[in-house]
Amino acid sequence: MKVLLTGSFGFIGAAIDRQLTERGDEVVRVDAVIPQAHDGTAEVPDDVHRLDVRDAVEWASLLDGVDVVCHQAAMVGAGVTVADMPLYAGHNDLGTAALLAAMHDRGVDALVMASSMVVYGEGRYTCEEHGRQAPGVRRRAALDAGDFDNHCPHCGRALGWELVPEDARLDPRSSYAASKLAQEHYAYAWVRQAGARAIGLRYHNVYGPGMPRDTPYSGVAAIFRSSLEAGQAPKVFEDGGQMRDFVHVDDVARANLASIDAVVGREPESWSAYNVSSGTPVPILRVAELLSQAAGGAAPQVTGDYRPGDVRHVVASPELAAAELGFRAQVTPEQGIEEFASAPLR
Repeated sequence: MKVLLTGSFGFIGAAIDRQLTERGDEVVRVDAVIPQAHDGTAEVPDDVHRLDVRDAVEWASLLDGVDVVCHQAAMVGAGVTVADMPLYAGHNDLGTAALLAAMHDRGVDALVMASSMVVYGEGRYTCEEHGRQAPGVRRRAALDAGDFDNHCPHCGRALGWELVPEDARLDPRSSYAASKLAQEHYAYAWVRQAGARAIGLRYHNVYGPGMPRDTPYSGVAAIFRSSLEAGQAPKVFEDGGQMRDFVHVDDVARANLASIDAVVGREPESWSAYNVSSGTPVPILRVAELLSQAAGGAAPQVTGDYRPGDVRHVVASPELAAAELGFRAQVTPEQGIEEFASAPLR
């Protein structure tokens, strides 16, 4: 199979590239090598086309003969400042729209696209007495007072979390989240207008060898790693009780290959979204503890600080991906995070 892979030089893209190459697929590699993901010191292989997806109509000839596009190129992170909004809208939304237009022009009608758990906003919650609830935005006054939970609007109790299925409401809470949901909407519009087929993969917290280090846009596991390497305690926001699902980059690559195989055989005008997760939720504080213990470093420091765009709990149900793609993660967080403590970073 011939696959055009955007973001091929990135953290996740490189893992997908390795697995595609190992099984014998032909890979056309495209990456803009943006500074938010690359520090400029890494040597870019000659077979990577240093091109921007926002200009995809100009380089559309690379799509000739391609069976499927695996679209990983994106500006990532929670959105450090409001000033980041144009970067997210440009790289993620305009870039995806330009790529889809170029694909249609060249007759490529199959797409696998990186989305994110952030499209859900707050996850799924329930009250022991009043059942499932849809929490609003957490108020700054409560966060400043150290109250990080979502509360039942009827009785005021802290809400418990549940696994989030793909048909949960979509409610982005940050500029990055808004851009990822917009990518999904463009893809969904494209499959209907172009008679095409697409799969969106909603990644949960991806970690593993090759993660970018020491940038505000790095994942939390890499930020904890960098603190430990500097001889500092990992700083954990809120009270550390935020529940997340950490999924290893090799599992994310496996999910992409399963999706590439699935999407080319689907009917026209087909769109599906799937959670890509380990299926094993873990508190953020536990992640910091595992890394500290494995590295022999300082114990984590719970700061009580917070970021306004963050959500309290969001953890995924892996069942739809298992049923329809045959994908289940192979690396547990306990195993993978311990190994990540000494894995090479980018």
